[in-house]
Amino acid sequence: MDIIHHLATGFVIAFTPINILYCFIGVFIGTLVGVLPGIGATVSIAILAPITVGLGPTTAIIMLAGIYYGAMYGGSTTAILINIPGEAASVATSLDGYQMARQGKAGPALGISAISSFVAGTLSLILLMTLAVPLASYALAFGPPEYFSLMFLGLTIVVSLVGKSMAKGLLSGLFGMLVATIGMEPITGQSRFTFNNVDLMAGIDFVAVVVGLFAIPEVLENMEGANPDVLKTKLKNLFPSREDLKRTTGAMFRSSIIGFFIGVLPGSSGAVAAFMAYNLEQNVSKHPETFGKGAIEGVAASEGANNAAVNGAMVPLLSLGIPVSAPMAVLLGAFMIHGLKPGPMLFDKSPEFVWALIASMYLGNVILLLLNLPLVGLWAQLIRVPYPYLAPGIMVLCLIGAYGIRNSFFDVGVAFAMGIIGYLMKKLEYPTAPAVLALILSPMLEDALRQSLTISKGSITVFVTRPISLVLLILAVISVGMAFYSRRKGHRATETLTESDI
Repeated sequence: MDIIHHLATGFVIAFTPINILYCFIGVFIGTLVGVLPGIGATVSIAILAPITVGLGPTTAIIMLAGIYYGAMYGGSTTAILINIPGEAASVATSLDGYQMARQGKAGPALGISAISSFVAGTLSLILLMTLAVPLASYALAFGPPEYFSLMFLGLTIVVSLVGKSMAKGLLSGLFGMLVATIGMEPITGQSRFTFNNVDLMAGIDFVAVVVGLFAIPEVLENMEGANPDVLKTKLKNLFPSREDLKRTTGAMFRSSIIGFFIGVLPGSSGAVAAFMAYNLEQNVSKHPETFGKGAIEGVAASEGANNAAVNGAMVPLLSLGIPVSAPMAVLLGAFMIHGLKPGPMLFDKSPEFVWALIASMYLGNVILLLLNLPLVGLWAQLIRVPYPYLAPGIMVLCLIGAYGIRNSFFDVGVAFAMGIIGYLMKKLEYPTAPAVLALILSPMLEDALRQSLTISKGSITVFVTRPISLVLLILAVISVGMAFYSRRKGHRATETLTESDI
C-alpha cells in the first residue's frame, strides 16, 4: 500500500468527531502552555498523560502530540509582546518580534509567526511521511541484539543533553538509570533496591518521576519571580501585507528544511533549529543590518524552524523508538502507558495509529492557524494573570497526574520527593533531561541485553557479528564523538569571544 492510501486511511480515523475534539483540546492547551512562560510542553505532557488513560491510544496520543506542537505556536506570543519566550524555541523570535511590537507592528509579527508555523508544519509533515516509512521497513531485521544497540545509541544522546557540565549531565543520567532499576528484575523476578517495601516492588512510576522532576520545580522557581508588564500596543493588521508575505516566503521554505533535519538529530532542539534558520536568513538577506531591529524575515525563519523541528523529532521516535529531546522522551512514556511501543515494528503492527497521528498533525496545523490569529488578544490578556494565581492550579494538576496512573498515594509522595530533587538539580544546574531519557531507555536496554545474552549463550560477540547491530554501535560511538567535538568547539568559540571582548 502506498503512502497516499495510508494517509487517506489516517485521515478517515483522524476526522472522527472524538479525535477532532481531542486534537482541538490538545492544540488549545499547547497554545496556552506556550503563551504562559515557565510551564513548557514537557511539563504539560507529563501532567496530562495519566488523564488520557481512559481514552483510546490513538485519541490520547493525538491530544498529547497536539500539546507539543501547539506549544511551539504559542511560545511566540510572549516573545513578541513582552520579550519573554514562552518556550526556549521562541528565543530567536523575540530578537525581531519584540522590536516589531515596539514599532507598533505586533499584529503583523504575530500573524507571520502563525502563517510561517503552518507552512513549516505542513512541509515538514511531508518529509516525515517520506522518511519515516523507509526507516520502518527495516523492522523485520530487528532482534534483541539490534534493540540493545539501538537503545545504547539512544543513551548516547545523554552526552548531547548534559548542558554546561559534562560531569553533572552524566550524573543526572546515572540517577535516571538508578531509579529505573528499582523494582522487580525483568528476567528472574528478584527484587532490587526495594528494602522490602511493597510499593517499591512495583517499580517507580515514570509519570510521578517526570512530574516531580519537571513540573514541581518549575512551579517553585516561577513563584520566586514576578510577571512582567505586557507591552502596551494595539493588536491590529494581524494578517501580513502582500509585501511582508513576499519577503518571508523564502524564509518559510528554508526554515522548514533546516528545522526538520535539525529536529531529527539527537540532542538538538527547536531552539537550535530556530537560531540556525535565523542565522541563514541573516546571511542571505540583502539587508542583514535590519536583523535584530524588526526584520519580519527573522520572525518567519525562527518560528518556521522550531515548528518543523517537532515533526523532525517524530522520525526517530516513530521509526526507531528514540526520543531526541525531553518532550519526546515524555511522549515516549505516554506511548508506553497506552501499550504502544515506538520503534521499527510500529508501522507494521499499528499502521492505523501511525497514519492517524500524522493525519491529525495536518488537522492540528489548520486548527492552530484558525485558532491563533483570532485569539491573540485573549492570549495577551492571560499573560497579565499573576503567576501566584496560576501556580496552585498547576500543582493540583501535578498531584492528579501523579496519582491517576496507578491510583496510588505512594506515587504522589514520589512526585513530591522528585520535586525536591528536581528543584535542587535546577538550583545546582544539574540537567534533568538526561535523567528522564535514562529512566525511559534503561529498562528496554536491560531487557534486550538479557535476551541477547540468553540467545548467544552468554557471548557478547552477538552484538558485533550482526550487521545492523554493529552499524548502530558504530553510530553510537560517532554520536559520542560528535558531542564531545561540538562541546570542545563551543568552548573554543567562547574563549575566543571572551578574548576579543578584553
